[in-house]
Amino acid sequence: MPKVSRDTTTQGGDYGAVVDRSEEFGDYTVDFLTFREDVDHRPLLKGLPDDRCQCPHWGYVFRGELTFHYADHDEIYHEGDAFYAPAGHVPVHTEPGSEYLQISPSDELRRTSEVIMKNFQSLREQG
Repeated sequence: MPKVSRDTTTQGGDYGAVVDRSEEFGDYTVDFLTFREDVDHRPLLKGLPDDRCQCPHWGYVFRGELTFHYADHDEIYHEGDAFYAPAGHVPVHTEPGSEYLQISPSDELRRTSEVIMKNFQSLREQG
């Protein structure tokens, strides 16, 4: 059976405000995410339906806080919380040092990540 830890991942990268260590297992991707700064994903999700993440995620918060904004409510998760975030959310990290594990369907995550990276590059160039 496959396994992975933060130290054994082979994918992802250091994006300054965010460190993403990831690994694909068949149809799913495991991400270990660390946020060094506050990050509001709203500008990064522009271009997706409703400008919201359409990929579901399951996860666990190791440290800090994680907020998902939905059209009609917010969900806030703290250290020690497991979570499920269905499609239609916007992640917002307001506590530097937050760390969590996220498991997502790889194809949907890939489509979302392509938009995020395109918007990230565009914002950096405007910077």
